[in-house]
Amino acid sequence: MATTGTMHLQRISASLAVFLALFSFLNPAKCDEQVPLILWTSEGVSTSTQSPPAAGHIVEEQQLSSYLEKALNEGPKNVVLFLQDKMSIEDFTMYGGAFGNKQDSVYPNLEAALMSSSSRLVLPAVSWPASNAVIGQLQDQLETSPLYMDPETLSQLRLNASSPALLVFRLPYGIGADLMSAKEILSGNDEVIGQVMSIMKSQSLPYTAIYTALRPSREAASLSMEAGQGGGRSLLQYRGGYKDRERERERQRKVKERAGIYGPVEFKEGDQTCILLWAKSLSVKILRSGQWEEHDLTPSTFGEGVSPKLHGSTCDKTKARLVLNYENVLGHRSFKLIFAMSQRLYRVSARRWFTLDAVELEYDGTKASFNGSRHIYAPAEYSYRCESVTNFRWPLLTPRTSKDPSNQWRVSFEDFQIQGFNVSSSEFSYASDCAGFFSPGIWMGLITSLLMVLVLTYGLHMIMQLRTMDRFDDPKGPAISVPQTE
Repeated sequence: MATTGTMHLQRISASLAVFLALFSFLNPAKCDEQVPLILWTSEGVSTSTQSPPAAGHIVEEQQLSSYLEKALNEGPKNVVLFLQDKMSIEDFTMYGGAFGNKQDSVYPNLEAALMSSSSRLVLPAVSWPASNAVIGQLQDQLETSPLYMDPETLSQLRLNASSPALLVFRLPYGIGADLMSAKEILSGNDEVIGQVMSIMKSQSLPYTAIYTALRPSREAASLSMEAGQGGGRSLLQYRGGYKDRERERERQRKVKERAGIYGPVEFKEGDQTCILLWAKSLSVKILRSGQWEEHDLTPSTFGEGVSPKLHGSTCDKTKARLVLNYENVLGHRSFKLIFAMSQRLYRVSARRWFTLDAVELEYDGTKASFNGSRHIYAPAEYSYRCESVTNFRWPLLTPRTSKDPSNQWRVSFEDFQIQGFNVSSSEFSYASDCAGFFSPGIWMGLITSLLMVLVLTYGLHMIMQLRTMDRFDDPKGPAISVPQTE
């Protein structure tokens, strides 16, 4: 590919970082609009070399498609795609052990995979709209649907070298001014790459691996700058230093306060965050004497300086339970809002899904339980988000039984988002939204179009039934007589 078998790299991490940095330096004006893409094949698989792009050239969608097409035509059809949320060239120079400090590299497994592969291709500058289309391009060329996986699911899957497969592994990325958190997350992503490579090797299955991202990671950093503040920064410059990071955090905190934005509820098991919850509004109502009495739980749950009581919350790999404890809610001295979640492997889709099994209200020894598993679910590595979660208007929550105390309650969550598994860096993963494809507007358009097609079809049918006269009056012959009888 980009480096032939005769060009063996002695220090792959430093070489890769400097290689990517060189392209970044030659085209600095648009470095925040590009993502790198790395492609390699399994050990023992050799394909012809592809010419890398010229220095400073940005690979667009059409050119990327030709690269992928040639790689798949000559290489294995089992494709492993590591799709990171964000990534930029600077991630390799900052965390990849550049200039010989290999002990600081967070990519040992990626380096080992590149070292063992005789066919590899490095594209330092791919336009991020093109990288967004990678899954679609691979799907079209392989003529198979993508399978979103994790290492645990892959170990239970048996692949066939003769049948194409597209395995997608979503990888997170840390956002913000905390340098160490981003480094730890990238190191964890590299461990996932290593686990997947080990599993594929144990199955003796040839593969083509691709590592890229949906959008550039430096985009968030550039957007966080003050309005009107110009200038850039050097390639390996540390992001501001301690004082600059503290000023940035303070500025972001003030911006959030002015905008009324607050952070999610966060439950930690030890030092690891395992449950996140956010909502624009949390409210409950109870029916008393024919009237609905409402209480807003939002001020006691979210906001600057608010620390909700979470005792009773638990989490592990298969089950998660978030308990929000309140006092004096609608006349009840003790009141709990509980979210119970679980995840398991569904063999039909070959991936793990999590469901919100129940939303429970516990008050003064009484429990009202709503079932949410039928409508509220998402892939285990994603979060779940919905504009409105209620039990009364387009309900996603339903009472357990007709005699359950939940029939006397109404719960309403607006802009609701929750994640109980695979939480990283105290931030929500990619959100699986509850909005269906067929909105009311789409249904109106489809029905109207159908009616118009029916009217047009009926009109054409009537026109086709018209018959012309087959007999005409001859002026030279006898007149046509039509007898009339009474």
